[in-house]
Amino acid sequence: MRTPAELQTGGEGEPTAPGARGPDPVGFAAFTLDSRGRVACWPTAASELFGLAADAVTGREMRDVLLAGPGQRELAGRMLAEVAAGRPWTGTLTMAAPGGGPVTVRCDPLAGPGSGALVTAHRASPQPGPGWLSEAAARIGSTLDLTKTAGEVADVAVPGFADAASIFVPERLLAAGEAAWHQAGHATVRRLAARLAGQPADVTDDLLPPGEPIVMGEESPTFRAMAGAGPVRYDRLDAETAQRIARHPGGRELTAGYSSFLAMPLIARGAVVGCATFGRVGGRPAFGPADITVAGELASRAAVCIDNARLYDRERRTARALQRGLLSGRPKVPAGLQVAHRYLAVGDSVVGGDWHDLVSLPGGRAALIVGDAMGHGPEAAAVMVQLRTAAHTLADLDLPPEQILRRLDKMAAGLAAGPFAATCIYVIIDPPGSCCQIAQAGHHPPVLVLPGGATQVLDLPPGLPLGLGTEASATFQATQVPLPPGAALALYTDGLVESRTRPLEHGMAALREELSSALAQPNATLGNACATVIQALRQHGEDDITLVLARIRQ
Repeated sequence: MRTPAELQTGGEGEPTAPGARGPDPVGFAAFTLDSRGRVACWPTAASELFGLAADAVTGREMRDVLLAGPGQRELAGRMLAEVAAGRPWTGTLTMAAPGGGPVTVRCDPLAGPGSGALVTAHRASPQPGPGWLSEAAARIGSTLDLTKTAGEVADVAVPGFADAASIFVPERLLAAGEAAWHQAGHATVRRLAARLAGQPADVTDDLLPPGEPIVMGEESPTFRAMAGAGPVRYDRLDAETAQRIARHPGGRELTAGYSSFLAMPLIARGAVVGCATFGRVGGRPAFGPADITVAGELASRAAVCIDNARLYDRERRTARALQRGLLSGRPKVPAGLQVAHRYLAVGDSVVGGDWHDLVSLPGGRAALIVGDAMGHGPEAAAVMVQLRTAAHTLADLDLPPEQILRRLDKMAAGLAAGPFAATCIYVIIDPPGSCCQIAQAGHHPPVLVLPGGATQVLDLPPGLPLGLGTEASATFQATQVPLPPGAALALYTDGLVESRTRPLEHGMAALREELSSALAQPNATLGNACATVIQALRQHGEDDITLVLARIRQ
């Protein structure tokens, strides 16, 4: 057995846990036991924490001199048995007067089985009051992420309210955003978060894996709490849960220390959206009516935040579905052409009004289309889904660019979404002819990057935005532009070059500089150039950003 002198020391030679710095903090102490459970080293910090002098405890069994209350000797016996087998133990013990009360204890073998133990102890948190509940509620719901919200609920519950907490939500809530959760005597739930007092995150995650799907039968307290929409108190785990936890290393030993449990349904807007379960170890008061009131308040706040996260997640899934309709899939690029593209939504938006597409045409040619609806978010995206679909269909007709825009304008003017404006640029690239035809509808002009890095903003008839009707249609004109092999054509939306703090001319100058630098090297890839330019200019963006680069192969 290691002697006290072999322990690391802090302050005035008092033992500390490995890696600890300085003296023991207030409310914390460490002491050692010999292989028979007798106190071997009792430093000043332990005397201050428990109110017992060293000569009153040294050489005596911990169970005789330190513990008070029913069941404490048996609980400490399990602790010593675990340590004697070389395994750590964590739990709450009720210590004797004058410095008594619940104390959270971790007991580690000093040097393997039968070598004695290092005991670290700190005051268990008192029963939470109204002030704690207000502070806890303020800490929940800092984000609209389901997993983070569940983690916040568990964090505020442990160790102030309980020694263990798990947060479950119905599987269908995650899969489809629906609150419906059970069928014919069972429920499929998923554990979003769990916390165990005194245990590091990796140990907790091994025993109670986050994200673990669980089918709970009707005997499960969690199922009963959700089905009855009310709290369920119990003093032992149901067989199904105990067996599931026991499959993990150390699970059976951990659950043996718990003597009181509480399952509290999470109810928001009249629907059960989950369940929070809490556990307390022996030596701590069992859950009572007052605890149910506190847990109900906590669960009410947690349920609203989890439901908000659910609704937000459902909106994000809807937006992602729209985005998949906006962005081109994997178009067939003609052999003589290279194309790369990047899209970046602004701020917290998942989607916006930006869109782009590529359509292969006969003769090795391709149509490139970039569009931008005013604003961003699902509303703009819904409009642009229709325009992109129409543009793709019209491109297959192999019409001249100006005719494509005229038809798009007519279609946009008749959309049920009401009056709106959208810009668009339509380009037909002809690699065999080393040229392209371009027509614009109120869009920013393309930038041509020549081999070697020289840039040129193409001077083209601007046209009017789509959606203005016959007057705008008359302004669409196509221009043929030489596009030598190795030269790159850059199409983009205004989010890349404009903001409230940056004039357009400054944004255009920055775009040209970044394009020149990214494409100056003969072997520069368009994909890397896209990423480099977006990264350099995105900090100024206040709108969605789209960049498309096209180059005729040399």
